[in-house]
Amino acid sequence: MTRQLRKIVATTDVHSSFDNALPMLTHLHALRPEALIVDCGDFFEGSGYYRLGHGRIEQAAFLGLYDVIAPGNHGWSHHFEPALRQLTVCANAVDAATGQPLFRRLHATCIDGRRIAVTAVIGTRAFHSIPMDQRADHRVTEPDRALREVMLAHHHEIDSWVVLSHSGFDEDLKLAAVCPFLDVIFAGHCHSGQYGPNHVGATLILKGRELGVGYALAELSGTRWTARTARFPSTSTAALPPYLAVIREQIEDLKDRLALPLGAIAKPYRGQLLDRRLLLSDLAARLHTGLGADTVILNETALRPTQLGDVLTLGDLLTIEPFNNQLVHARIPDALRNSPRALMDHLTERAGPLVTEPSPLPPQLPTALTTDYLAESHLGGRTHQAGLRLRQAIQRLLTRGTQR
Repeated sequence: MTRQLRKIVATTDVHSSFDNALPMLTHLHALRPEALIVDCGDFFEGSGYYRLGHGRIEQAAFLGLYDVIAPGNHGWSHHFEPALRQLTVCANAVDAATGQPLFRRLHATCIDGRRIAVTAVIGTRAFHSIPMDQRADHRVTEPDRALREVMLAHHHEIDSWVVLSHSGFDEDLKLAAVCPFLDVIFAGHCHSGQYGPNHVGATLILKGRELGVGYALAELSGTRWTARTARFPSTSTAALPPYLAVIREQIEDLKDRLALPLGAIAKPYRGQLLDRRLLLSDLAARLHTGLGADTVILNETALRPTQLGDVLTLGDLLTIEPFNNQLVHARIPDALRNSPRALMDHLTERAGPLVTEPSPLPPQLPTALTTDYLAESHLGGRTHQAGLRLRQAIQRLLTRGTQR
């Protein structure tokens, strides 16, 4: 296919949302003759399509449609697979021992006759939310410093700078202020209601809608960038080209498996958008008594808000708890075990809002029942497993007394 690029189209935080993927896939295919197709991270993880498909659908979509991708905290390890590593750029992720870049630092291309650099950064908070075993040999430098280094190394060969950022919209507003040489920042990671485009000086900051709902577009006309956001069509009658047909086949195969009913949903969860805090508060109370744990600590970001009907399906359950967390007993670091307030601040900064039982926490905390993610990434490691996955506990709670 001959391509004459005039614009850049960016998705972000798709999170394996493939229930209605055909409109997104066909629309991106239709845009490719004139658009560089990019992604700002977290294309992987977030639904049963990832859990059952092990990333094969996501990889096929990337290799068939995308030109450049940024690594996110979800699916970090997939970016080291040879085929995807060739598409991945990141200016500030480095080897912890050598300081060498883990990925290409930029992708250079020509858009409307101008030399464009597309690079990427991952925010420090996003990076530190990657499970420890996946990032143990990696580290990140400050995004603004890394971008200035790349710019100084390549300024003589580049006319315009575009960044794919997996940091959060507010962080990208700050980034634009300290890196005024940037022309466009495509934002990701934050799941906020901010989409832009916003202007900071001459820099445009914008974000496509998450979960495969929409995209961000920046178009070059002469030396001036314009930008907007748009939604993908809700339906599509276009046929996928043969090289993408395998994606539809994989999705349809998994869709049947994900429709498996697990039981009628109990009140107060039936027929509404899941209230994560309500569910985790109920769950923490039950774990506290049922497993005899002195303290239970769970983070809201372990779950995803999901619209529930009358019956819980396997797909619902794997969307609610997409990360396959194991419940474990964890050590509290020595510096925090006698300071519950400092412990809460430590975990909240790294993992988001928390639910605890009891609340407030007791003054001394040698151990806590929590998830393997919190235990191994932000606490002192696990002492032993609780013999229960978070998903199993949630299923029992959502269908208590109603299992078929």
